[in-house]
Amino acid sequence: MKTIMARSNSQDFSSKRHFHWTRKVSNEDDETPTFKSSSNTSEDDKKENEKGVVQEPSVAAPAPAQAPAQTPTPKKKLQAVAVSRLRSVLTIFGRSRSQLPHGLGPRVVGTLFGNRRGHVHFAFQKDPTSQPAFLIELATPISGLVREMASGLVRIALECDKEEEKKSVRLLEEPLWRTYCNGKKCGFATKRECGPKEWNVLKAVEPISMGAGVLPGEGPETGSDGELMYMRAKFERVIGSRDSEAFYMMNPDSNGAPELSIYLLRV
Repeated sequence: MKTIMARSNSQDFSSKRHFHWTRKVSNEDDETPTFKSSSNTSEDDKKENEKGVVQEPSVAAPAPAQAPAQTPTPKKKLQAVAVSRLRSVLTIFGRSRSQLPHGLGPRVVGTLFGNRRGHVHFAFQKDPTSQPAFLIELATPISGLVREMASGLVRIALECDKEEEKKSVRLLEEPLWRTYCNGKKCGFATKRECGPKEWNVLKAVEPISMGAGVLPGEGPETGSDGELMYMRAKFERVIGSRDSEAFYMMNPDSNGAPELSIYLLRV
């Protein structure tokens, strides 16, 4: 009898243990287990540790991926600022160069020449060896200009009409000018191209930096009528605006005003 009861008690206990263990496994979230072995605990800790080790790279991985995405933004802004500044500098440089037509600087070489009974030719060059940037023929005889210069200061004013169609035409490229010498009207001046004859004269006086003289005539002409008179000097160029320029002869011997001044006006 005792043995039967002991077996029944042991069976009940084992069944109860089995029942509670089964509930723990099937319904793990609803009820906290009453019995845990040390081996199970250590295995659970290991699993949690392994989960933590696996999850760490997934959390830290996006951080380095975002850093390089933000770096190109300031570089692009700096490049855009640099390009805009370069464009503004080039624009200002182009405007300043537009005020210096044909590459003429603040100092130019001016040459007056013509036959004794011929008209005055006037040429401006950047340097003695360059092509003339401005060459005109005045209606004034060179003999009359020489008399004016002998009597005192000479002021030559060249005027042309200002028209809407000429906005893109530079002042030194105007083809026709009205001429005034010391306030007196002296006919018209015409822009000329530098031909072989004019270039030969400029090459002949190329070694002369400043002075006046007479060159022998070319061809069959003889005597004083065939001689060519010239005067050569350096001029200071002053730009007033797009429609006005002035050239002042630089004479180191004179302490006062320049002996010869030429004014270009578009009115």
